Amino acid sequence: MSATIDLTTVWAFIIAFAVFVYVVMDGFDLGLGILFPLFPAKEDRDTITNTVAPVWDGNETWLVLGGGGLMAAFPLAYAVLMPALYTPMIAMLVGLIFRGVAFEFRWRTTAQRNRWDIAFAGGSWLAALAQGIALGAILQGVHVEGRQYAGGWWDWLTPFSILTGVSLVVGYALLGSTWLVLKTEDRLRDRAYGLSWWLLLAMLVAIVAVSLATPLLSIHYSQRWFAWPNIIATAPVPVAVVAVTVLLLGSLAKRQDTRPFFLTLALFALSYAGLGISMYPYIVPQSITIWQAAAPRDSQLFLLVGVSFLIPLILIYTGWSYWVFRGKVKAGAGYH
Repeated sequence: MSATIDLTTVWAFIIAFAVFVYVVMDGFDLGLGILFPLFPAKEDRDTITNTVAPVWDGNETWLVLGGGGLMAAFPLAYAVLMPALYTPMIAMLVGLIFRGVAFEFRWRTTAQRNRWDIAFAGGSWLAALAQGIALGAILQGVHVEGRQYAGGWWDWLTPFSILTGVSLVVGYALLGSTWLVLKTEDRLRDRAYGLSWWLLLAMLVAIVAVSLATPLLSIHYSQRWFAWPNIIATAPVPVAVVAVTVLLLGSLAKRQDTRPFFLTLALFALSYAGLGISMYPYIVPQSITIWQAAAPRDSQLFLLVGVSFLIPLILIYTGWSYWVFRGKVKAGAGYH
């Protein structure tokens, strides 16, 4: 007997993987911008940007892969979701543009007050908030009629989407602070340790709030998490969140520079797993499954050939870049 590979499921995992890698890799990058106002000294800001200067451009490659892959492999989902999310998506792109330009131009100005730092911080806040709002808008569902979006311009703006937006900002800020713990020394690292405690507390509150609010959105979500026997499969996720939190608290208390960042990544991974549990098999929650939205099998197979070469190549290059620029970044040193 020959097993038939479900290319639709394969592509769903590829898109989910690309989005997750973007979230964790560009998340700490955005988090540094979110934290910028808390580090007013120029030398501190220079060191902060130098910790990501060699790698920040490559981090956003995964956003392009996730968006492009969604359009190619699940064109119906792309056609439905984009009109529903035009405003937060445009806001995200504007934020990323401001942030990217400011990252380069802040090194060129000779003014005493660097206004590009405001653009860098503002762009980071806007991009992170817009991403979280878009996530909340998808989770709460969009109005679909006849295979197209039938909702209004402002349907994305709800208390739940604002909650997810703020939660993602907090999570990115925690990633940024633990990245500084990993990459900096002395006074800057000590300041990052102090921030990490408060941001971890805020992230735990956000996780609990979103976890309690999500089942109230739809009976599908509540049944997926709490109905028997589903609860047997879903219970390990919150248990793992508690275990990782305990380890993260311990690593911060013992001032272990390396572990907090990777344990924070683990918290993100568990939260992302919870998102997948809630949504699967829908790609547009409660409306369109991954199989209903999928491109023809021949198209999926053609795209899969290219991606099978592209993703390993990106992973190898990214891993090499992080390896070359590993270690602490000293104040006054940099790549500009």
